[in-house]
Amino acid sequence: MHQRVLEREALLRQENEQLRAQLRLREQQLFGRKTETTAATAPTPTPLGPDGLPRRPRGQQRGRPGPRRRDHAHLPAVLEERELPAAQCCCQHCGRPFAPVGGTEDSTLLEVEVRAHRRVIRRHRYRPTCACGAHPGVVTAPPAPRVLPKSILGVSVWVTILLDKYLFYRPTYRLLTDLQTQGLDLALGTITDGLQRLVPLFEPVYEALAAHSRRQPLWHGDETRWLVFATVEGKVGFRWYLWVVHAAEVVVFVLAQGRGHDVPQEYLGPEATGIMVVDRYKAYQAMDQVKKGLIVLAFCWAHVRRDFVTVARTWPELEGWALGWIERIGQLYHRNDARLAVLEEPAPFAAADARLREAVTALGKQGESELTDPSLHPARQKVLESLGNHWTGLTVFVEHPEVPMDNNTAERAQRGPVVGRKNYYGSGAVWAGQLAAMLFSLLQTLCLWKLNPRAWLTAYLTACAEAGGAAPAEVERFLPWNLSDEERRCWSLAVAKAGEDTS
Repeated sequence: MHQRVLEREALLRQENEQLRAQLRLREQQLFGRKTETTAATAPTPTPLGPDGLPRRPRGQQRGRPGPRRRDHAHLPAVLEERELPAAQCCCQHCGRPFAPVGGTEDSTLLEVEVRAHRRVIRRHRYRPTCACGAHPGVVTAPPAPRVLPKSILGVSVWVTILLDKYLFYRPTYRLLTDLQTQGLDLALGTITDGLQRLVPLFEPVYEALAAHSRRQPLWHGDETRWLVFATVEGKVGFRWYLWVVHAAEVVVFVLAQGRGHDVPQEYLGPEATGIMVVDRYKAYQAMDQVKKGLIVLAFCWAHVRRDFVTVARTWPELEGWALGWIERIGQLYHRNDARLAVLEEPAPFAAADARLREAVTALGKQGESELTDPSLHPARQKVLESLGNHWTGLTVFVEHPEVPMDNNTAERAQRGPVVGRKNYYGSGAVWAGQLAAMLFSLLQTLCLWKLNPRAWLTAYLTACAEAGGAAPAEVERFLPWNLSDEERRCWSLAVAKAGEDTS
């Protein structure tokens, strides 16, 4: 009985420590700093570069030239003459006038002028003067093209609405309030109805983006919740999910009711082959393409590092151990960066690759060695077992230098929609959620190619208007990878090259 009491006390003590650790974690999540770089109380050792010396600090380096001034010469200029008033254009002592001197002192001020206006379209009418009867009655000039037939809103209004909602993530009512300050008063119902009518115009573009995405050899995958306030048969609640598949040339968001493996599996298709960088979510491992070996999963080292950060935050007695692992993971990143810096140089690359493989092997052996300790703390055991279970996916980047070590690319792509979710809570209908996925995909792909979304949307919606309010027949020619050099130059975010620094 005494032995049973001792065992029960030890079990209660262990449970108490776990609850206290969980409480510390929740307090840190609620009230602590969010950044992981300052997660622990002890300072992280200074990271070393490939040569063993401390890495240089970020930002402007002492003794190096500063950044160049931006050139705004491509903007239209409005000339403004400033002269001395007549009362001041003379000597204040004797009153004799000043004589003009050749030349001027010029300066520049940047201004932005947004102006809502009406396009009054007057269609002239003509009467035939011949008697052949080919044109009976009065002939009228054709009407102006409209994005939405019988709609009073022009292309520029819809471009402003789409950019404001799906690129800058503002709620519609805030945009309407902003437009009111410019003298344009629009009804919320008019905008909502128009957005629904725009869905067929962007469906072909979205399908083309998805088809190009499936042909890519490397993807980043992630998912986040997205609320759709609509009642759907068989669906409980309003929580949907917004999946992202980020490739080198295209970004595609997929709106789905669930979070199961069937979503990425059906999106990529049964014949998809390549490498997919993901977190350790089990749905990706359950995909048929993964089980058949067609798709190789590369797991994220940032999530592994986060495990050790959590241990450092919740178990003070394990903080030194966790910080040591965080430092070694950081050195792994540095060695991989050094390898990528000489990717095109065979001899330096071979040396950097050997150093990286040595560090990876040492890290794996250390994890295996620590797991053999019978008195291993449960928190340490859990983290190290996860490291060992995912080791194959964590080392894909070693044999494939083109594969990043983490999945931060997909998480950064999700950042914008998450801001939109916080600002306008999601979508009020299924079609609205699908339109959001389409526009998120399109706008992030345009930004990936450094194209001006405003210029692209203006050109595309103008083509839709000229096609009678339907998607143009040749949607493929608007895709970033099919643009001509002239179109890419005209729609580029960097319209003009930076001029010389004249400061």
